[in-house]
Amino acid sequence: MTNNYDILIVGGGHNGLICAAYLARAGKRVCVLEARGSFGGAAATEAITDKCRASTGAQFLYQLHPQIIADLALEKHGLRYARRNLPTTVLATDGKHLTINHDQLTGENVSAADQQAFSEFMDEMQAFAKIIGKLIDQPPMDIFDLDWDDKINSVKLGWALRFGLGKTRMRELLRIIGMTMFDLADEKFDNDLLKGALSFDSVLGTQFGARSSGNVLKYLFRHALSNKSEMDLPYGGMGSVVNAIEKSAAEAGVGLRSNAKVKSIDVENCRVVGVTLENGEKLIAGTVISNTDIRTTVLDLVGSRHFEADFVHATTNVRMRGVAAKLHLVLSEAPDFNGLDPELMKGRLLIAPSAEEVELAYNAVKYGELSERPLMEISIPSLCDDTVFDGDSDGDGDCHLLNATVQYAPYALKGGWNDENRAELIERCITQLERYSPDIRGKIQHVELLTPLDLEKRFGLKAGDWDHGEMALDQMLILRPVPGSSRYNLPLDGLHLCGASAHPGGGVMGAAGRNAARMILKGEAK
Repeated sequence: MTNNYDILIVGGGHNGLICAAYLARAGKRVCVLEARGSFGGAAATEAITDKCRASTGAQFLYQLHPQIIADLALEKHGLRYARRNLPTTVLATDGKHLTINHDQLTGENVSAADQQAFSEFMDEMQAFAKIIGKLIDQPPMDIFDLDWDDKINSVKLGWALRFGLGKTRMRELLRIIGMTMFDLADEKFDNDLLKGALSFDSVLGTQFGARSSGNVLKYLFRHALSNKSEMDLPYGGMGSVVNAIEKSAAEAGVGLRSNAKVKSIDVENCRVVGVTLENGEKLIAGTVISNTDIRTTVLDLVGSRHFEADFVHATTNVRMRGVAAKLHLVLSEAPDFNGLDPELMKGRLLIAPSAEEVELAYNAVKYGELSERPLMEISIPSLCDDTVFDGDSDGDGDCHLLNATVQYAPYALKGGWNDENRAELIERCITQLERYSPDIRGKIQHVELLTPLDLEKRFGLKAGDWDHGEMALDQMLILRPVPGSSRYNLPLDGLHLCGASAHPGGGVMGAAGRNAARMILKGEAK
Protein backbone atom coordinates (compact mmCIF):
# COMPACT_ATOMS: atom_id res chain seq x y z
CA MET A 1 0.00 0.00 0.00
CA THR A 2 1.46 3.34 -1.04
CA ASN A 3 1.85 6.13 1.49
CA ASN A 4 2.47 8.84 -1.10
CA TYR A 5 -0.44 10.71 -2.70
CA ASP A 6 -1.18 13.95 -4.49
CA ILE A 7 -4.03 14.69 -2.09
CA LEU A 8 -5.16 13.34 1.27
CA ILE A 9 -8.68 13.96 2.56
CA VAL A 10 -9.28 13.81 6.30
CA GLY A 11 -12.78 12.55 7.02
CA GLY A 12 -14.94 10.28 4.89
CA GLY A 13 -18.29 12.05 5.16
CA HIS A 14 -20.27 12.65 1.99
CA ASN A 15 -18.47 15.92 1.20
CA GLY A 16 -15.05 14.27 1.53
CA LEU A 17 -16.04 11.41 -0.76
CA ILE A 18 -17.55 13.76 -3.34
CA CYS A 19 -14.49 16.00 -3.29
CA ALA A 20 -12.25 12.95 -3.70
CA ALA A 21 -14.30 11.60 -6.61
CA TYR A 22 -14.05 14.85 -8.57
CA LEU A 23 -10.32 15.15 -7.93
CA ALA A 24 -9.65 11.54 -8.91
CA ARG A 25 -11.67 12.02 -12.11
CA ALA A 26 -9.27 14.87 -12.89
CA GLY A 27 -6.31 12.50 -12.62
CA LYS A 28 -5.21 13.09 -9.02
CA ARG A 29 -4.00 10.32 -6.71
CA VAL A 30 -6.36 10.75 -3.79
CA CYS A 31 -6.86 8.88 -0.52
CA VAL A 32 -9.74 9.42 1.94
CA LEU A 33 -9.00 8.69 5.60
CA GLU A 34 -11.98 7.91 7.83
CA ALA A 35 -11.73 7.35 11.60
CA ARG A 36 -14.87 5.20 11.78
CA GLY A 37 -15.34 1.73 10.38
CA SER A 38 -17.65 3.05 7.67
CA PHE A 39 -17.90 6.13 5.48
CA GLY A 40 -20.59 8.78 5.36
CA GLY A 41 -20.41 10.53 8.72
CA ALA A 42 -23.89 11.41 9.95
CA ALA A 43 -25.46 10.22 6.69
CA ALA A 44 -25.53 6.67 8.00
CA THR A 45 -27.70 3.57 8.22
CA GLU A 46 -26.87 1.61 11.36
CA ALA A 47 -28.27 -1.25 13.42
CA ILE A 48 -30.22 -0.15 16.49
CA THR A 49 -31.31 -3.70 17.37
CA ASP A 50 -30.22 -7.06 16.01
CA LYS A 51 -33.03 -6.88 13.44
CA CYS A 52 -33.64 -3.16 12.86
CA ARG A 53 -31.58 -0.61 10.92
CA ALA A 54 -32.18 3.14 11.03
CA SER A 55 -30.87 6.37 9.54
CA THR A 56 -29.17 7.41 12.76
CA GLY A 57 -28.22 10.92 11.63
CA ALA A 58 -29.87 12.56 8.63
CA GLN A 59 -33.11 10.87 7.53
CA PHE A 60 -34.44 12.70 4.46
CA LEU A 61 -32.74 13.40 1.12
CA TYR A 62 -33.68 16.70 -0.47
CA GLN A 63 -30.55 18.82 -0.90
CA LEU A 64 -28.11 16.57 -2.75
CA HIS A 65 -26.91 18.58 -5.72
CA PRO A 66 -28.50 17.20 -8.93
CA GLN A 67 -25.27 17.81 -10.85
CA ILE A 68 -23.42 15.59 -8.39
CA ILE A 69 -25.99 12.81 -8.88
CA ALA A 70 -25.39 13.06 -12.63
CA ASP A 71 -21.60 13.55 -12.62
CA LEU A 72 -20.93 10.68 -10.25
CA ALA A 73 -23.59 8.42 -11.81
CA LEU A 74 -25.03 7.71 -8.37
CA GLU A 75 -28.12 5.94 -9.66
CA LYS A 76 -25.90 3.55 -11.60
CA HIS A 77 -24.02 2.92 -8.37
CA GLY A 78 -27.13 2.00 -6.42
CA LEU A 79 -28.95 5.18 -5.38
CA ARG A 80 -32.61 4.23 -5.10
CA TYR A 81 -35.65 5.74 -3.48
CA ALA A 82 -38.18 4.10 -1.19
CA ARG A 83 -40.52 7.03 -1.76
CA ARG A 84 -40.20 10.33 -3.60
CA ASN A 85 -41.77 13.77 -3.31
CA LEU A 86 -42.93 13.27 0.24
CA PRO A 87 -45.77 15.48 1.48
CA THR A 88 -45.34 17.14 4.86
CA THR A 89 -48.19 16.70 7.33
CA VAL A 90 -48.28 18.97 10.37
CA LEU A 91 -50.03 16.98 13.08
CA ALA A 92 -52.88 18.37 15.15
CA THR A 93 -54.08 16.91 18.46
CA ASP A 94 -57.72 17.09 17.31
CA GLY A 95 -57.00 15.17 14.10
CA LYS A 96 -57.48 18.21 11.87
CA HIS A 97 -54.03 17.91 10.34
CA LEU A 98 -52.53 20.13 7.66
CA THR A 99 -50.79 18.55 4.66
CA ILE A 100 -48.36 20.53 2.52
CA ASN A 101 -47.60 19.15 -0.94
CA HIS A 102 -45.44 21.51 -2.95
CA ASP A 103 -47.61 24.65 -3.08
CA GLN A 104 -50.88 22.96 -2.16
CA LEU A 105 -52.51 22.81 1.28
CA THR A 106 -55.12 20.28 2.38
CA GLY A 107 -56.89 20.07 5.71
CA GLU A 108 -60.15 20.94 7.43
CA ASN A 109 -58.98 24.33 8.64
CA VAL A 110 -57.42 25.59 5.39
CA SER A 111 -59.11 28.73 4.15
CA ALA A 112 -59.26 29.74 0.50
CA ALA A 113 -57.31 32.87 1.40
CA ASP A 114 -54.47 30.86 2.96
CA GLN A 115 -54.37 28.47 -0.01
CA GLN A 116 -54.06 31.35 -2.47
CA ALA A 117 -51.50 33.13 -0.31
CA PHE A 118 -49.45 29.95 0.11
CA SER A 119 -49.34 29.23 -3.62
CA GLU A 120 -48.08 32.76 -4.21
CA PHE A 121 -45.65 32.47 -1.28
CA MET A 122 -44.10 29.23 -2.55
CA ASP A 123 -43.79 30.58 -6.07
CA GLU A 124 -41.91 33.53 -4.65
CA MET A 125 -39.78 31.41 -2.30
CA GLN A 126 -38.76 29.10 -5.16
CA ALA A 127 -37.69 32.12 -7.21
CA PHE A 128 -35.65 33.41 -4.26
CA ALA A 129 -34.24 29.94 -3.57
CA LYS A 130 -32.95 29.77 -7.15
CA ILE A 131 -30.89 32.89 -6.45
CA ILE A 132 -29.52 31.26 -3.30
CA GLY A 133 -28.85 28.15 -5.39
CA LYS A 134 -26.58 30.19 -7.66
CA LEU A 135 -24.58 31.22 -4.58
CA ILE A 136 -24.42 27.62 -3.35
CA ASP A 137 -23.26 26.37 -6.74
CA GLN A 138 -20.03 28.36 -6.69
CA PRO A 139 -17.31 29.39 -4.25
CA PRO A 140 -17.93 32.72 -2.49
CA MET A 141 -16.49 35.68 -4.32
CA ASP A 142 -13.28 37.26 -3.09
CA ILE A 143 -14.64 40.80 -2.92
CA PHE A 144 -11.15 42.23 -2.28
CA ASP A 145 -9.50 40.50 -5.25
CA LEU A 146 -12.05 39.56 -7.91
CA ASP A 147 -10.74 37.28 -10.66
CA TRP A 148 -12.46 36.91 -14.02
CA ASP A 149 -14.69 34.08 -12.81
CA ASP A 150 -15.79 36.22 -9.85
CA LYS A 151 -16.55 39.14 -12.12
CA ILE A 152 -18.55 37.00 -14.50
CA ASN A 153 -20.44 35.34 -11.65
CA SER A 154 -21.20 38.69 -10.04
CA VAL A 155 -22.64 39.96 -13.33
CA LYS A 156 -24.75 36.80 -13.64
CA LEU A 157 -25.97 37.17 -10.07
CA GLY A 158 -26.82 40.83 -10.56
CA TRP A 159 -28.68 40.00 -13.78
CA ALA A 160 -30.62 37.21 -12.05
CA LEU A 161 -31.54 39.53 -9.18
CA ARG A 162 -32.63 42.48 -11.30
CA PHE A 163 -33.99 40.91 -14.46
CA GLY A 164 -34.57 37.30 -13.43
CA LEU A 165 -36.59 38.28 -10.37
CA GLY A 166 -37.75 41.62 -11.61
CA LYS A 167 -37.80 44.89 -9.67
CA THR A 168 -40.73 44.01 -7.41
CA ARG A 169 -39.45 40.61 -6.35
CA MET A 170 -35.90 41.85 -5.93
CA ARG A 171 -37.17 44.46 -3.48
CA GLU A 172 -39.16 41.79 -1.65
CA LEU A 173 -36.12 39.53 -1.33
CA LEU A 174 -34.07 42.38 0.10
CA ARG A 175 -36.91 43.18 2.49
CA ILE A 176 -37.32 39.70 3.92
CA ILE A 177 -33.76 38.35 3.85
CA GLY A 178 -33.02 39.48 7.39
CA MET A 179 -36.52 38.96 8.75
CA THR A 180 -37.79 36.40 11.21
CA MET A 181 -40.00 33.63 9.89
CA PHE A 182 -42.39 34.37 12.75
CA ASP A 183 -43.07 37.83 11.34
CA LEU A 184 -43.08 36.78 7.68
CA ALA A 185 -45.51 33.88 8.22
CA ASP A 186 -47.74 35.98 10.49
CA GLU A 187 -47.83 38.66 7.82
CA LYS A 188 -49.06 36.26 5.14
CA PHE A 189 -51.13 33.48 6.77
CA ASP A 190 -53.79 32.76 9.38
CA ASN A 191 -53.37 28.98 9.82
CA ASP A 192 -51.33 28.21 12.94
CA LEU A 193 -50.15 24.79 11.71
CA LEU A 194 -48.82 26.33 8.52
CA LYS A 195 -46.99 29.04 10.46
CA GLY A 196 -45.59 26.34 12.76
CA ALA A 197 -44.29 24.30 9.81
CA LEU A 198 -42.60 27.29 8.17
CA SER A 199 -41.04 28.30 11.49
CA PHE A 200 -39.83 24.74 12.13
CA ASP A 201 -38.15 24.54 8.72
CA SER A 202 -36.37 27.84 9.36
CA VAL A 203 -34.80 26.70 12.67
CA LEU A 204 -34.20 22.93 12.36
CA GLY A 205 -30.72 22.05 13.62
CA THR A 206 -29.91 25.58 14.75
CA GLN A 207 -30.05 27.47 18.02
CA PHE A 208 -32.65 29.80 16.54
CA GLY A 209 -36.22 30.45 17.50
CA ALA A 210 -39.10 31.48 15.29
CA ARG A 211 -38.36 35.10 16.22
CA SER A 212 -34.59 34.92 15.50
CA SER A 213 -33.43 37.38 12.85
CA GLY A 214 -32.09 35.84 9.65
CA ASN A 215 -33.92 32.52 9.87
CA VAL A 216 -35.71 33.33 6.60
CA LEU A 217 -32.33 33.06 4.87
CA LYS A 218 -31.80 29.69 6.57
CA TYR A 219 -35.19 28.60 5.19
CA LEU A 220 -34.15 29.64 1.67
CA PHE A 221 -30.88 27.72 1.98
CA ARG A 222 -32.87 24.65 2.96
CA HIS A 223 -34.84 24.80 -0.29
CA ALA A 224 -32.17 26.14 -2.64
CA LEU A 225 -31.28 22.84 -4.36
CA SER A 226 -34.67 21.16 -4.23
CA ASN A 227 -37.24 21.29 -7.00
CA LYS A 228 -40.44 22.73 -5.54
CA SER A 229 -39.25 21.65 -2.09
CA GLU A 230 -39.27 17.95 -3.03
CA MET A 231 -38.12 15.54 -0.34
CA ASP A 232 -37.21 11.88 -0.76
CA LEU A 233 -36.74 8.83 1.43
CA PRO A 234 -33.77 6.80 0.13
CA TYR A 235 -34.19 3.04 -0.10
CA GLY A 236 -31.90 1.49 2.48
CA GLY A 237 -31.69 4.68 4.52
CA MET A 238 -29.22 7.54 4.21
CA GLY A 239 -26.31 5.11 4.36
CA SER A 240 -27.29 3.83 0.92
CA VAL A 241 -26.75 7.32 -0.53
CA VAL A 242 -23.20 7.34 0.80
CA ASN A 243 -22.63 3.79 -0.43
CA ALA A 244 -23.40 4.98 -3.96
CA ILE A 245 -20.99 7.92 -3.59
CA GLU A 246 -18.33 5.59 -2.16
CA LYS A 247 -18.67 3.20 -5.13
CA SER A 248 -18.39 6.09 -7.58
CA ALA A 249 -15.26 7.36 -5.81
CA ALA A 250 -13.70 3.89 -5.83
CA GLU A 251 -14.45 3.53 -9.55
CA ALA A 252 -12.65 6.84 -10.14
CA GLY A 253 -9.58 5.43 -8.39
CA VAL A 254 -9.89 6.99 -4.93
CA GLY A 255 -8.10 5.16 -2.13
CA LEU A 256 -10.58 4.54 0.70
CA ARG A 257 -9.27 3.77 4.17
CA SER A 258 -11.61 3.30 7.11
CA ASN A 259 -10.47 2.85 10.72
CA ALA A 260 -7.72 5.32 9.83
CA LYS A 261 -7.97 8.07 12.43
CA VAL A 262 -5.75 11.07 11.74
CA LYS A 263 -3.72 12.22 14.72
CA SER A 264 -2.16 15.26 13.08
CA ILE A 265 -1.85 17.17 9.83
CA ASP A 266 1.91 17.56 9.44
CA VAL A 267 3.59 20.86 8.58
CA GLU A 268 7.15 21.64 7.47
CA ASN A 269 8.48 25.03 6.40
CA CYS A 270 5.04 26.65 6.56
CA ARG A 271 3.24 24.13 4.34
CA VAL A 272 1.49 20.81 4.84
CA VAL A 273 3.41 17.69 3.92
CA GLY A 274 0.95 14.95 4.90
CA VAL A 275 -0.67 13.39 7.95
CA THR A 276 0.15 11.06 10.80
CA LEU A 277 -2.37 8.42 11.84
CA GLU A 278 -3.14 7.38 15.40
CA ASN A 279 -1.17 4.17 14.83
CA GLY A 280 1.93 6.20 13.93
CA GLU A 281 1.74 5.63 10.17
CA LYS A 282 2.73 8.65 8.08
CA LEU A 283 1.16 9.47 4.73
CA ILE A 284 2.73 12.02 2.41
CA ALA A 285 0.92 14.57 0.23
CA GLY A 286 1.43 18.16 -0.83
CA THR A 287 -2.27 18.89 -0.42
CA VAL A 288 -4.43 17.98 2.57
CA ILE A 289 -8.17 18.64 2.54
CA SER A 290 -10.05 18.49 5.82
CA ASN A 291 -13.65 17.34 5.86
CA THR A 292 -13.80 17.95 9.62
CA ASP A 293 -14.91 21.25 11.15
CA ILE A 294 -12.60 24.26 11.14
CA ARG A 295 -11.95 24.24 14.88
CA THR A 296 -10.90 20.60 14.89
CA THR A 297 -8.79 21.16 11.78
CA VAL A 298 -6.95 24.27 12.94
CA LEU A 299 -6.72 23.79 16.68
CA ASP A 300 -6.44 20.01 17.05
CA LEU A 301 -5.03 18.51 13.85
CA VAL A 302 -2.66 21.28 12.67
CA GLY A 303 -2.08 23.29 15.83
CA SER A 304 -2.59 26.99 16.45
CA ARG A 305 1.17 27.70 16.37
CA HIS A 306 1.12 27.41 12.57
CA PHE A 307 -1.34 30.28 12.08
CA GLU A 308 -1.53 34.01 12.77
CA ALA A 309 -3.12 34.95 16.09
CA ASP A 310 -6.08 36.80 14.56
CA PHE A 311 -7.01 33.78 12.45
CA VAL A 312 -6.82 31.48 15.48
CA HIS A 313 -8.97 33.94 17.43
CA ALA A 314 -11.61 34.00 14.66
CA THR A 315 -11.55 30.20 14.43
CA THR A 316 -11.98 29.81 18.19
CA ASN A 317 -15.05 32.07 18.04
CA VAL A 318 -16.92 30.08 15.37
CA ARG A 319 -20.19 29.18 17.07
CA MET A 320 -21.06 25.48 17.17
CA ARG A 321 -24.15 24.71 19.24
CA GLY A 322 -25.97 21.48 18.55
CA VAL A 323 -29.61 21.56 19.63
CA ALA A 324 -31.11 18.51 17.91
CA ALA A 325 -31.34 14.89 19.09
CA LYS A 326 -32.35 11.72 17.24
CA LEU A 327 -35.01 9.39 18.61
CA HIS A 328 -35.66 5.89 17.27
CA LEU A 329 -38.65 3.87 18.43
CA VAL A 330 -39.14 0.25 17.44
CA LEU A 331 -42.90 -0.35 17.57
CA SER A 332 -44.86 -3.60 17.69
CA GLU A 333 -47.18 -2.19 15.02
CA ALA A 334 -47.67 0.96 13.00
CA PRO A 335 -48.63 4.02 15.07
CA ASP A 336 -52.14 5.37 14.80
CA PHE A 337 -52.22 9.17 14.65
CA ASN A 338 -55.62 10.70 15.36
CA GLY A 339 -57.55 11.03 12.10
CA LEU A 340 -54.47 10.68 9.85
CA ASP A 341 -54.80 8.94 6.49
CA PRO A 342 -52.45 5.91 6.61
CA GLU A 343 -51.02 6.93 3.24
CA LEU A 344 -49.80 10.21 4.72
CA MET A 345 -47.87 8.28 7.39
CA LYS A 346 -45.46 7.32 4.57
CA GLY A 347 -44.51 10.99 4.23
CA ARG A 348 -42.87 13.54 6.50
CA LEU A 349 -44.68 14.32 9.73
CA LEU A 350 -44.12 17.40 11.89
CA ILE A 351 -44.99 18.28 15.44
CA ALA A 352 -44.86 22.08 15.31
CA PRO A 353 -48.33 23.31 16.33
CA SER A 354 -47.69 27.02 15.77
CA ALA A 355 -44.98 29.64 15.45
CA GLU A 356 -45.62 30.53 19.09
CA GLU A 357 -45.02 26.90 20.11
CA VAL A 358 -41.73 26.89 18.17
CA GLU A 359 -40.61 29.99 20.02
CA LEU A 360 -41.79 28.59 23.36
CA ALA A 361 -39.81 25.37 22.79
CA TYR A 362 -36.75 27.48 21.95
CA ASN A 363 -37.01 29.54 25.14
CA ALA A 364 -35.84 26.65 27.31
CA VAL A 365 -32.65 26.24 25.26
CA LYS A 366 -31.55 29.78 26.12
CA TYR A 367 -31.08 28.58 29.69
CA GLY A 368 -29.59 25.19 28.86
CA GLU A 369 -32.83 23.36 29.61
CA LEU A 370 -34.95 20.78 27.79
CA SER A 371 -38.08 21.94 26.04
CA GLU A 372 -41.25 20.92 27.85
CA ARG A 373 -42.89 20.06 24.54
CA PRO A 374 -40.13 19.21 22.04
CA LEU A 375 -40.74 19.71 18.34
CA MET A 376 -40.26 16.72 16.04
CA GLU A 377 -39.64 15.82 12.41
CA ILE A 378 -40.83 12.23 11.96
CA SER A 379 -40.59 9.47 9.40
CA ILE A 380 -41.81 5.87 9.53
CA PRO A 381 -39.51 4.34 6.89
CA SER A 382 -40.66 0.76 7.55
CA LEU A 383 -43.95 1.59 5.81
CA CYS A 384 -42.21 1.83 2.44
CA ASP A 385 -38.70 0.36 2.85
CA ASP A 386 -38.37 -3.39 3.38
CA THR A 387 -34.69 -3.10 4.36
CA VAL A 388 -35.50 -1.59 7.79
CA PHE A 389 -36.28 -4.95 9.42
CA ASP A 390 -34.85 -8.41 8.92
CA GLY A 391 -37.92 -9.48 10.90
CA ASP A 392 -39.47 -8.57 14.24
CA SER A 393 -39.40 -10.06 17.71
CA ASP A 394 -42.49 -12.16 16.99
CA GLY A 395 -41.42 -13.13 13.49
CA ASP A 396 -44.67 -11.80 11.98
CA GLY A 397 -43.17 -8.81 10.17
CA ASP A 398 -45.48 -6.31 11.87
CA CYS A 399 -42.85 -4.18 13.62
CA HIS A 400 -42.27 -0.61 12.54
CA LEU A 401 -39.63 2.07 13.06
CA LEU A 402 -40.41 5.65 14.03
CA ASN A 403 -37.47 7.92 13.29
CA ALA A 404 -37.58 11.46 14.76
CA THR A 405 -35.31 14.47 14.81
CA VAL A 406 -36.02 16.25 18.09
CA GLN A 407 -35.70 20.03 18.30
CA TYR A 408 -34.68 21.39 20.88
CA ALA A 409 -32.16 19.44 22.99
CA PRO A 410 -29.13 21.59 23.86
CA TYR A 411 -25.61 20.19 23.74
CA ALA A 412 -24.70 22.36 26.72
CA LEU A 413 -27.49 20.99 28.89
CA LYS A 414 -27.67 22.27 32.44
CA GLY A 415 -26.39 19.43 34.62
CA GLY A 416 -24.91 17.61 31.61
CA TRP A 417 -26.16 14.63 29.66
CA ASN A 418 -26.52 11.98 32.35
CA ASP A 419 -28.88 9.00 32.55
CA GLU A 420 -31.49 11.04 34.37
CA ASN A 421 -31.60 13.80 31.75
CA ARG A 422 -31.64 11.29 28.91
CA ALA A 423 -34.58 9.49 30.48
CA GLU A 424 -36.34 12.83 30.99
CA LEU A 425 -36.00 13.76 27.31
CA ILE A 426 -37.26 10.34 26.22
CA GLU A 427 -40.26 10.69 28.52
CA ARG A 428 -41.03 14.19 27.20
CA CYS A 429 -40.82 12.95 23.62
CA ILE A 430 -43.13 9.99 24.25
CA THR A 431 -45.57 12.21 26.15
CA GLN A 432 -45.54 14.63 23.23
CA LEU A 433 -46.19 11.80 20.76
CA GLU A 434 -49.08 10.56 22.90
CA ARG A 435 -50.89 13.84 22.30
CA TYR A 436 -51.16 12.82 18.65
CA SER A 437 -51.07 9.02 18.94
CA PRO A 438 -52.62 8.12 22.32
CA ASP A 439 -51.73 4.41 22.25
CA ILE A 440 -48.15 4.71 21.04
CA ARG A 441 -46.54 4.09 24.44
CA GLY A 442 -47.92 0.56 24.60
CA LYS A 443 -46.44 -0.27 21.18
CA ILE A 444 -42.85 0.67 22.06
CA GLN A 445 -40.46 -2.29 22.08
CA HIS A 446 -37.12 -0.48 21.94
CA VAL A 447 -35.93 3.10 22.36
CA GLU A 448 -32.69 4.67 21.18
CA LEU A 449 -31.90 8.33 21.86
CA LEU A 450 -28.88 10.07 20.40
CA THR A 451 -28.29 13.36 22.21
CA PRO A 452 -26.07 16.08 20.70
CA LEU A 453 -23.28 14.69 22.90
CA ASP A 454 -23.85 11.23 21.39
CA LEU A 455 -23.77 12.71 17.90
CA GLU A 456 -20.43 14.30 18.74
CA LYS A 457 -18.98 11.03 20.02
CA ARG A 458 -20.39 8.84 17.25
CA PHE A 459 -19.95 11.03 14.19
CA GLY A 460 -17.33 13.57 15.29
CA LEU A 461 -19.79 16.48 15.12
CA LYS A 462 -18.21 19.16 17.30
CA ALA A 463 -20.74 20.21 19.98
CA GLY A 464 -23.27 17.99 18.21
CA ASP A 465 -23.60 20.63 15.46
CA TRP A 466 -24.34 18.92 12.13
CA ASP A 467 -23.68 22.22 10.30
CA HIS A 468 -20.07 22.40 11.62
CA GLY A 469 -20.86 25.97 12.57
CA GLU A 470 -24.12 27.82 13.09
CA MET A 471 -25.88 28.88 9.89
CA ALA A 472 -26.30 32.49 10.99
CA LEU A 473 -25.94 35.67 8.94
CA ASP A 474 -22.47 36.34 10.33
CA GLN A 475 -21.31 32.78 9.54
CA MET A 476 -22.58 32.36 5.97
CA LEU A 477 -21.44 33.06 2.40
CA ILE A 478 -18.20 35.11 2.29
CA LEU A 479 -18.01 35.00 6.09
CA ARG A 480 -17.96 31.18 6.27
CA PRO A 481 -16.11 29.71 8.07
CA VAL A 482 -14.25 32.95 8.95
CA PRO A 483 -13.61 36.16 7.01
CA GLY A 484 -10.70 35.78 4.61
CA SER A 485 -10.90 31.97 4.36
CA SER A 486 -14.19 31.44 2.59
CA ARG A 487 -12.83 29.88 -0.61
CA TYR A 488 -11.92 26.48 0.83
CA ASN A 489 -8.26 27.37 1.36
CA LEU A 490 -6.88 28.02 4.84
CA PRO A 491 -3.89 30.32 5.50
CA LEU A 492 -1.33 27.52 5.30
CA ASP A 493 0.05 26.31 1.97
CA GLY A 494 -1.59 23.11 0.84
CA LEU A 495 -4.39 23.08 3.44
CA HIS A 496 -8.06 23.23 2.46
CA LEU A 497 -11.57 22.59 3.82
CA CYS A 498 -14.30 20.65 2.01
CA GLY A 499 -16.88 19.99 4.73
CA ALA A 500 -19.88 21.70 6.26
CA SER A 501 -17.68 24.33 7.97
CA ALA A 502 -17.08 25.72 4.50
CA HIS A 503 -19.58 27.39 2.18
CA PRO A 504 -22.47 26.62 1.78
CA GLY A 505 -22.69 24.77 5.11
CA GLY A 506 -24.49 21.70 6.43
CA GLY A 507 -27.01 19.34 4.95
CA VAL A 508 -26.51 16.37 2.63
CA MET A 509 -26.01 18.53 -0.47
CA GLY A 510 -22.37 17.83 -1.40
CA ALA A 511 -21.84 21.36 -2.71
CA ALA A 512 -18.94 22.07 -0.34
CA GLY A 513 -17.07 18.98 -1.54
CA ARG A 514 -17.72 19.72 -5.21
CA ASN A 515 -16.81 23.40 -4.90
CA ALA A 516 -13.62 22.62 -2.98
CA ALA A 517 -12.45 20.21 -5.68
CA ARG A 518 -13.17 22.79 -8.38
CA MET A 519 -11.26 25.50 -6.52
CA ILE A 520 -8.22 23.28 -5.95
CA LEU A 521 -8.09 22.23 -9.60
CA LYS A 522 -8.57 25.83 -10.68
CA GLY A 523 -5.69 26.94 -8.43
CA GLU A 524 -3.39 24.31 -9.92
CA ALA A 525 -4.34 25.37 -13.44
CA LYS A 526 -3.14 28.93 -12.87
